[in-house]
Amino acid sequence: MIAEIKRVLSIPELRAKIAFTLFMLVACRIGVYVPVPGINGEVALNYFRSAMGGAQSLFQMVNIFSGGAFAQMTVFALSIVPYISASIMLQLLMAMIPGLQREMRENPEAGKRKINKYTRLLTVALALLQSSVYARFALQMNLSSPGIVEPEILILQIFGIPWLFYLVVSISMTTGVLFLMWIGEQITEKGIGNGISLIIAIGILSQLPSAMGLIIQQLNLDSQDAGQMSLASVALILAIFVLVIIGTIQVIQGHRRIPIQHARRIVGRKEVQGGASYIPLKVNYAGVIPVIFASALLMFPATVLKFLSPDSILGRMAQYLSMGTTSYLVIFCLLIIFFTYFWTATQFNPDQIASDMKKNGAFIPGIRQGRPTQEYLESTMNRITLIGAIFLALIAVLPNIIGRMLTIPQTISYFFGGTALLILVGVVLDTMKQVESHLLMKRYDGFMKKGKVRGR
Repeated sequence: MIAEIKRVLSIPELRAKIAFTLFMLVACRIGVYVPVPGINGEVALNYFRSAMGGAQSLFQMVNIFSGGAFAQMTVFALSIVPYISASIMLQLLMAMIPGLQREMRENPEAGKRKINKYTRLLTVALALLQSSVYARFALQMNLSSPGIVEPEILILQIFGIPWLFYLVVSISMTTGVLFLMWIGEQITEKGIGNGISLIIAIGILSQLPSAMGLIIQQLNLDSQDAGQMSLASVALILAIFVLVIIGTIQVIQGHRRIPIQHARRIVGRKEVQGGASYIPLKVNYAGVIPVIFASALLMFPATVLKFLSPDSILGRMAQYLSMGTTSYLVIFCLLIIFFTYFWTATQFNPDQIASDMKKNGAFIPGIRQGRPTQEYLESTMNRITLIGAIFLALIAVLPNIIGRMLTIPQTISYFFGGTALLILVGVVLDTMKQVESHLLMKRYDGFMKKGKVRGR
């Protein structure tokens, strides 16, 4: 492993990209501890721990996504969730508006710039909305636990509303979201890996020490009395941890090979007759994007509804979206399956593949060129995508179900299996694939000598 790392660091360009990525991720972690003016982060964190405990809670998931910033009410409390929600909305709009699709096909660069512009504007709107609701939630917490909000910032009021506090919280948290969005774009452009996914992954990974500490606390090793967790439960968690990693790798990297024949091939200036190859159709073409989208989409309305009065109609609706409930798990599975198909439909172009095959004189044995080839690729991709989507949904919710059955704290079951682990493994695989592609460009063997990342 040391030799592989030395090989990676021996390339100046790759070394600079990795250093830039690490620098940006460190900046993300520093921002987690920058408090919002007027809020006492330590008092807020103590309140959060005492109120939520280890129970199944949506706030626990939001806090893990934000890397602990949500509980401390810092400038990064909203994390990158508004940006992801805005991306989902724009992707849905683009799928429903033929004009945007046509513009993306005719002029991809201009269309991409327009989509990015609309995504950023929508991110600002969502961030302002969520931060305003978050400010109201902080005021409610301050009533039951005085000291969370500094009294000086509540003095200026209009019609009984502390407008200065709302303004400070909204501007601070919205600025944090925009800064994280900028960091993600910079990492994607100048660093290694997908910036947004890496920001989410580093936030999840930062919760590893607290999860390990909670396991040790639950075991109660310092006393002869039995703890809330047994060694058998820990062994089961570790087994699920390994199985989820193996299953995630198999789903993300698995593919079906569609054989193709070439009537003639042009190699250099010579024409070569015949030849055979294959088209790899990935079992899960979307990777872990559906899991990220489904989690973010559930967090946005559920978080807003949670901040409202529990006696209201919307407050009662929020109970059905509570983390760990049966309705939550069912909706989560359906959203994963939907986004798997949705992302595959927007990224996979069987008509383009069929057209390119026809131009190059290639065909699938037993399938005519043109429209039949396109329909065959569509039906095949739909079948294998269904398998991948169902398997991905099962991996995401199975640890939560087992954790609820064994009464394991949600922080532990969420981190060591399910959504968090799916995202971590997927981001690591994607980053390794990009590192390996850089190594191959420099005529090296690759990052790993055995078990190379597929898709090269």
